[in-house]
Amino acid sequence: MDASDPQPTARTLEAVRARLDVVDRRLLELIDERAALAGEVAAAKVAAGESGRFALRPMREAEVLRNLLARPRKAATPGLVVRIWRELMSDSLSRQGPYHLSVFGGGQASVVREAARMRFGAAAPLAEVGRPEEAIAAARTPGGVAVLALDSRTPWWGRLLADPTLRVFAALPCLTAWGRPAALAAAQVEIGPTGGDRTYWVTDAPGPPGRLVETLSKDGVAAELLADAGGLRLFELVGYYQSSDERLARAPGRLTGVIGAASAPLDT
Repeated sequence: MDASDPQPTARTLEAVRARLDVVDRRLLELIDERAALAGEVAAAKVAAGESGRFALRPMREAEVLRNLLARPRKAATPGLVVRIWRELMSDSLSRQGPYHLSVFGGGQASVVREAARMRFGAAAPLAEVGRPEEAIAAARTPGGVAVLALDSRTPWWGRLLADPTLRVFAALPCLTAWGRPAALAAAQVEIGPTGGDRTYWVTDAPGPPGRLVETLSKDGVAAELLADAGGLRLFELVGYYQSSDERLARAPGRLTGVIGAASAPLDT
């Protein structure tokens, strides 16, 4: 720019506030319209005979958020976008049927509770429980979600291995900027590949965890140990794997299996 060119005129504080008022009104109109559409979705499901099904769709949520984060932005951070849309999604789910959270925080209860609210919003009732079995039992009820701390003192992942109706579908938090995984969420929901995933795999294979990671790596599977207790190890695998995957079938261990999968952090 030539030094003689006029500089852009900064808006006065009053002008900025006036513009904010206009934007707020437009946002309210759109949020209100979105909430009304959630009601229409619920009515359409009743008409189609699907009113009894849990409305949570992890694959669809991941698709929506990834598409939003891929759009051009001037100032809205990924954290701001995710927080806003998680609240909108939570409100929508609560309008479509039962929806409640049961949180086992283990030794980091406050961290896991906050991560649960960041992931699932404020619309769903949240109950904190002292044992993972209580959270898992609540997840078997209509609209139930269990949030389970990665607490190596309690190998709750073994219970999911024995119950194929419950699947891990989310890792909390969902942004790398918010820290390492502190908990996983499980429910009676359908899971599938989202295009960027992490799979949660349990094994009773003995020996040093590093040796198992190396063995998996030689078969093209990138793995990281998340928790180890009661002779059952919980690994996070990079990518989407099904229980029948031959690479996992070849891995060491007599008792092994996939307990679910989730979208990788949305800011990776």
